[in-house]
Amino acid sequence: MALVLAAALRAGAQTTWVVEPVHSKVNFTVEHLVISEVDGSFKTFEGKLVSSKEDFTDGKVSFSIDVASVDTDNEKRNGHLKSEDFFYVEKYPKMTFESTSFKKKKGNEYELKGNLTMRGVTKPVTFSVKYGGQAEDGYGNIKAGFIAKGSLNRMDYGVAWNAKTKQGGWTVGEEVDITVKLELVKQ
Repeated sequence: MALVLAAALRAGAQTTWVVEPVHSKVNFTVEHLVISEVDGSFKTFEGKLVSSKEDFTDGKVSFSIDVASVDTDNEKRNGHLKSEDFFYVEKYPKMTFESTSFKKKKGNEYELKGNLTMRGVTKPVTFSVKYGGQAEDGYGNIKAGFIAKGSLNRMDYGVAWNAKTKQGGWTVGEEVDITVKLELVKQ
């Protein structure tokens, strides 16, 4: 009886995985002048995945980004992105994500759904996720790798600054592609 109880407790035990920022990236791409794209990233973020199943299908994901850490390799543009025209960092310093489901599609492919909050607006988003597997590092830590991809319309979140070009197009595209590459550490 004791063995059955111990096995049941282990099966229901939750495991927490924490984002290791040194081996993770939060990137975005947006169209510029209708002719090219600009890439950017956020340098400061944290997150975790809590699951009691080895395949993560009951996983709960929470993620937070320090919006002031936005980096597009151009200080003037970074400053504009931090302003009220875009992210309005002074009033909305954090962007957050809370999952509502994490479902296995097939093989190592998952679908992650949740609520993204940016500039005080919360909207549902969906990410396609590729699970890279697990490995033990040289220090005995168990790591898991994931790549999540999705897109959103920045206008839905009030990140709405734009200007018409002489050719009639917009300076900044509305759709933003997101790629999040995560290495998580088992706690």
